Amino acid sequence: MKELDLILKNIKNKEFLPIYFFHGEEPFFMDVAVKSFENDVLEEDEKAFNQTVVYGKDTTFSDVLSLARQFPMMGEKQVIILKEAQEIRMTEKETEALKIYAENPVESTLLVIAHKYKKVDSRKSFAKTLSKNKMLFLSEKMRDYEVPKWIDQEIRSLGLKTKPNIPALLSEYLGTDLSRISNELQKLKMILKGDEILDEKTIETHIGISKEFNVFELLKALGKKDEGNALRIAHFVGKSPKNNPLPMMMGNLYNFFSNLIIFHTSPGIPPNVLAGQLNVNPYFMKDFAEAARFYNLKHCTRIISILREIDLKNKGLGAVNMDESELLTEMVYKILNVDKYKVKT
Repeated sequence: MKELDLILKNIKNKEFLPIYFFHGEEPFFMDVAVKSFENDVLEEDEKAFNQTVVYGKDTTFSDVLSLARQFPMMGEKQVIILKEAQEIRMTEKETEALKIYAENPVESTLLVIAHKYKKVDSRKSFAKTLSKNKMLFLSEKMRDYEVPKWIDQEIRSLGLKTKPNIPALLSEYLGTDLSRISNELQKLKMILKGDEILDEKTIETHIGISKEFNVFELLKALGKKDEGNALRIAHFVGKSPKNNPLPMMMGNLYNFFSNLIIFHTSPGIPPNVLAGQLNVNPYFMKDFAEAARFYNLKHCTRIISILREIDLKNKGLGAVNMDESELLTEMVYKILNVDKYKVKT
């Protein structure tokens, strides 16, 4: 959520809007904002009288707005926080009540609403009113390719030192669950001492991600055309399909070799510029340069065809009694021998 930093700054400076209505598919940013409203607006002795937290499954918008229209006791402001607002049935009566309140909110009330996991209908009159008054905040789900950059920013904000490949590694194995990623980074911050660098070994020890047997190490082995190591990694990775699903592995291989095609067809472009076009960390450009020595442009296009063939087999077309482990080994073998492999037509 782009506005989060500004909202947190305004809370610190005691500058508030009368209503904050958060909605969208990404709960993490809402949780951060709501936690700050809950902890940082009122002093501890004020909260008992002037702070109320309610949950959508236990209330209605009408009830919440009745609370919002009350005045603070022995203080200048009251805080009303509605969590899990998506649990409230959005009847016409409820939405109309919210619209009316949004048009004329009580100045001494700070009303915070968290509507998680989905957007509200922007065509509704209450949403239009909130949006017009800049009180509607959308928390969108982060795209997969955006997560490594976000992790890198979080690592920097925590003051941690890290190897360049760590954000991508964490993203790959923790997915887009920002809450889990944030919790793991907080845990790592407590573990690391002084100038210790966050590396693969630390992550393997404390999060459980194996450096030796993961998609990044497989890509590294394939990029060097290290047949023995690549097949060994494929064998061990295939033993834990739940942690390393074949479609995920194939997606990473597809991205790598698609980018290698662009690398081949972009001579003369400075590495930093090309890294931006490929949406990768410049640190990884040396990996593309090394892989380009072993896989020419024709090889890369054949590899894309190999990936498509394995994908079809994984979906049950052309393969009899082959599990993901066997398909992964076949795919790695064919990539390593792409100069000998003829693509099926």
